[in-house]
Amino acid sequence: MESKSESQLWAEVEEFFVKTFDTDKHPQIDTILFLIGVQELGSGQQKYTKDDKLNILHIAVCRLLEPFGYYKFSHYDDDGYPHFDEVTALPELKPNEQQILMKKAIIQYFIDEELF
Repeated sequence: MESKSESQLWAEVEEFFVKTFDTDKHPQIDTILFLIGVQELGSGQQKYTKDDKLNILHIAVCRLLEPFGYYKFSHYDDDGYPHFDEVTALPELKPNEQQILMKKAIIQYFIDEELF
């Protein structure tokens, strides 16, 4: 079987979110991060406060960067929120480099979670 390019895999990620969550054809990274964070939290669709939304984005980023060695899962708190310890500090990245890293991490998440 021929391996797919990163751009092909990213197109499949976008297609997944369009079909599953009725997002725009090319959903923003923040939208994808939020939905992954909700999935990791296991809280489903509900109203979230601004602080909740920031925490959900943080959960997604930590979970996505865990396989890259930046974070390690620590524990769940009394409210069911997962907590992560920083293992390695993220390098200083330009905005486009951040986006590339997050796309790679999202693709890896889809592979790990067998969503492709």
